[in-house]
Amino acid sequence: MNSYLQIHPADNVLVALQDLQAGTKITFNGHNIELLQLTPAKHKFLINDVASGDPITMYGVLVAKAVTTIKQGGLMTTENVIHDANAFHEKDGSEQWQAPDVSRWKDRTFMGYHRQDGQVGTRNYWLVIPLVFCENRNVSVIKTAFEKGLGFAPAEVYNEQVTDLVALYKKGDLDAIRNYEAGQSTDTSKRSTIFPNIDGIKFLTHEGGCGGTRQDSDALCALLAGYIHHPNVAGATVLSLGCQHAQVSILQESLKKLNPDFNKPILVYEQQKSSSEFNMLSAAIKDTFLAMVEANKITRQPAPLSKLVIGLECGGSDGFSGISANPAVGHTSDLLVALGGTSILSEFPELCGVEQELINRCTTEYTSEKFIRIMRAYENQAQSVGSGFYMNPSPGNIKDGLITDAIKSAGAAKKGGTSPVTDVLDYTEYVTKPGLNLLCTPGNDVESTSAEVGSGANIVLFTTGLGTPTGNPIAPVVKLATNTKLATRMPDIIDIDTGSIISGQHSIAEMGEQILEYVIQAASGEVYTKAEQLHQDDFIPWKRGVSL
Repeated sequence: MNSYLQIHPADNVLVALQDLQAGTKITFNGHNIELLQLTPAKHKFLINDVASGDPITMYGVLVAKAVTTIKQGGLMTTENVIHDANAFHEKDGSEQWQAPDVSRWKDRTFMGYHRQDGQVGTRNYWLVIPLVFCENRNVSVIKTAFEKGLGFAPAEVYNEQVTDLVALYKKGDLDAIRNYEAGQSTDTSKRSTIFPNIDGIKFLTHEGGCGGTRQDSDALCALLAGYIHHPNVAGATVLSLGCQHAQVSILQESLKKLNPDFNKPILVYEQQKSSSEFNMLSAAIKDTFLAMVEANKITRQPAPLSKLVIGLECGGSDGFSGISANPAVGHTSDLLVALGGTSILSEFPELCGVEQELINRCTTEYTSEKFIRIMRAYENQAQSVGSGFYMNPSPGNIKDGLITDAIKSAGAAKKGGTSPVTDVLDYTEYVTKPGLNLLCTPGNDVESTSAEVGSGANIVLFTTGLGTPTGNPIAPVVKLATNTKLATRMPDIIDIDTGSIISGQHSIAEMGEQILEYVIQAASGEVYTKAEQLHQDDFIPWKRGVSL
């Protein structure tokens, strides 16, 4: 295993692949470099001396500017560099894409749920949603009733732990409580024996629908419409209070925009028109049960891989993200695109500094201009409240080597592979074109993942270097560790370890192919992701405020 890596020939920094002690001497391209201080794995050190104001380059792009002299072998830190990135402008060329060889997958299929509108789901869920936060409690009542009654409730491992602790407390045995070790279940999910063709009944609670701007409530309705329209959803039960901004009519209009011939079953209950809460909930439960009887009649059938829509997401990123998991996922995206499928790259604050490359990859002038317009509007909005994309990296990102937004962005963009950008979507817009789509979302893990699924992703590839438990209510979220230490430390949330790229055991292409094979299995219901097993059903709508 090499101890360091130059990502791009134009870079003037090297990445430490393992902890390197002060005084370590290396020879690189004729340079004799002695490290001036401890350089932890994932961090960067200088190939040459740089003066204050000089550019720092990684991934072949500008990622920072020195604010003081940094000697050869010196460590990049938040004290000696600041964020800097290249400006972007109109499309100034086109890149010729060399599609990967996909002959081995040409006739492959996955087993999915075919919908009347031509979409194919990787799961079959019934959805229960409130149009306003006032109905969250009623949704919770329905959730408790259905999950226990149908056998979808997670295993009660923590309930059992509390029961054991209470029993020990009643005995007065505090020492036993201190030494207590709970039994652990690796899979807390359950499948219903009543509706074997339904993967579950899911409940999307939120804090929106009223009290904010009308734009927020309209966006919420558009997002919820995307979930109802989604191929992983058989139908939905909708609870409305009645007086809120997010009216039923707005939701219905949003559904018609997605599909003028929309014909999935939707059961709507408005509390202010009901004779009592009990009667409304009783009717909702009975009608939902009957609708699920019909939803259970659909079975998995073979579907071409072109029906897959993959969301490309990262969270808890580290200094290895851009050289292991992200480019591996990017290769998976390229394979799928070459097969006629679709991928979605989001998190616009984490595309800072690589905009021009993406602009030049756009297939049309209209698409490139839309991307420019959305990116500039987003950055201007952040700056108007005294913020900016440069503030995106979290303390965890910085600690593990992502010390500027441009460094983080250059690595994050690798999830999009090298394929042409066929479309650019604003928040809540739904995918209609195969190929790589760019979707405007914040970098916030849950807001972004929620948006990708709302725009049609029927499976999500989620890379992480630090570990994050993010999942989604209706789409499988596959967690990919950037390093083997994480995969070993948090096996309960990690599905795939891409750390073998860092150790040199696998190439990016080999790992990308392995990921595609896992995607086919997960899409077919042959395996269920760790996020699904743990019921990590995260859902947060974006209010279009300044969220990075």
